[in-house]
Amino acid sequence: MLSVTPIPALSDNYIWLLRQDTSQSVCVVDPGEAAPVIEFLERESLTLDTILITHHHQDHTGGLDALAKRYSPRVIGPDNPSIKGIDERVGEGDQVRIMGRLFEVMATPGHTLDHISYFTPGIPGLLFCGDTLFCAGCGRLFEGTPEQMFTSLNRFAELPEDTLVFAAHEYTQANLTFARAADPDNDAVTHALQECEKARMLDRPTLPSTIGRELKINPYLRVGTDSVRQAADSQGANDDDLATFTTLREWKNRF
Repeated sequence: MLSVTPIPALSDNYIWLLRQDTSQSVCVVDPGEAAPVIEFLERESLTLDTILITHHHQDHTGGLDALAKRYSPRVIGPDNPSIKGIDERVGEGDQVRIMGRLFEVMATPGHTLDHISYFTPGIPGLLFCGDTLFCAGCGRLFEGTPEQMFTSLNRFAELPEDTLVFAAHEYTQANLTFARAADPDNDAVTHALQECEKARMLDRPTLPSTIGRELKINPYLRVGTDSVRQAADSQGANDDDLATFTTLREWKNRF
């Protein structure tokens, strides 16, 4: 059975560790720093077999060089030559087998132009989406356009609702606080924020989420609802879903 464990890193990152219970070999996703990964592997007597990278930002690749030198893992990531140490450069439509599961590579630009995500179907499916989709939020647009990010998010929205969403940051509380303003008639957001606050008081991760949950609480996936569209009207254009999304993303930047 495949298990997924969060390794906290930096100030609010999660490095996700994938492991089959019959093996000591593991995979990690987006190692922003090496030390917490090495500590975990040594403590549990595990071997690093594979690293998955979603995009080029330092808080997702900062530990790559040290881990590669220490463990010589297979390194899979986007076709971006600025990321040093990738063995297999992959993109839209490619497939990679990790820990016995076949993952589909999805091009998900918006946060960055090189951003990719990894999805494996199953019961449940697993989605490693880096900084594209967060619980109740989405990534900032550092390189891509609103249209690119909106398209990427809509692709996720079409995945099975029980798909587990492994985002790379613990941004849930801040995102839900914004969602309460952006989707004020949504009782599910209020409930989710209460549960999130309890979890964070106990220093527990609020991830993974699910696609089904995100469809209920994530304003960027609910731009067609009256509640979100009306809230966006006070901040900018809401003529259509893309305009509403663009307004929400710009509003969140200054929220």
